[in-house]
Amino acid sequence: MYEVLDDTAAQIILAVESGDSIRRVAQQIQTPYETVRQAVNRLEEAGYVEYNDGLSVVDERIRNSAQELVAASAPVSPPSIDEAYVIPQYGEWPFAYSRIDAVYVWTQGGYQVARDSGDYPLFLAVREQDVDDWQAFFESFDLPTAFERQPREELSGPLQIVLDPQPTLDIEYVEGYSVIPREDTIAYMREHYTQFQSALSMLNRMYEDLDLGVDYEERITIHQQYKNGELSDDAAEILLGDAIEEIDHEREAFEEATELDNTDVFQE
Repeated sequence: MYEVLDDTAAQIILAVESGDSIRRVAQQIQTPYETVRQAVNRLEEAGYVEYNDGLSVVDERIRNSAQELVAASAPVSPPSIDEAYVIPQYGEWPFAYSRIDAVYVWTQGGYQVARDSGDYPLFLAVREQDVDDWQAFFESFDLPTAFERQPREELSGPLQIVLDPQPTLDIEYVEGYSVIPREDTIAYMREHYTQFQSALSMLNRMYEDLDLGVDYEERITIHQQYKNGELSDDAAEILLGDAIEEIDHEREAFEEATELDNTDVFQE
């Protein structure tokens, strides 16, 4: 079995829900379509999955073996940030990205704030009844969980899972990611307006049905966030358009002016 179950094949088995298309699975595990298609062919030949109006796993014991294989590699080769986004797909319980990750998903990766590769929490809303199961699940992948973000110095690695227990979950999907509703995300952004003012501007421009009343004169703040690396090139293009070059030119002119030698200006 383990000759067939390489990392990609194991991820496919864990991600498949009955009736899934190959394309949806590829989106779920963030892997090129052709790579997933070839792995599915091998799994079909081995009798581990079948395709009949969609994919399905033949035996749940195969899924258990796949999870053991993926989890066993975690202590030896800790998950990357990209892999950490895939791992929740393997769980048996519903979840939705929330807080900072909800902003990240709804802006389609355009807005990133308050974390970096050395200190990277993932924020997941889960049902209260599933909390213990999720904690045990992430522990099997050597990923620590908490209900609030933990200081980096208290962790053994950069990744942590911050669980947000909810009585019920209302889930939407953006580019294959399960996420809390857009209106809930906007409410969170307004609650933390200082961090997310430019993200609100971005959403306002990305979704035609929104009218958030965001003042575009905040472009200087947005431009600074772009320069600080908090906004991607695509996000800055959506928010600022041609104003990026205009602001760059204005700032360069100002910096050149301040560097002029004015020592003789007021001499008699």
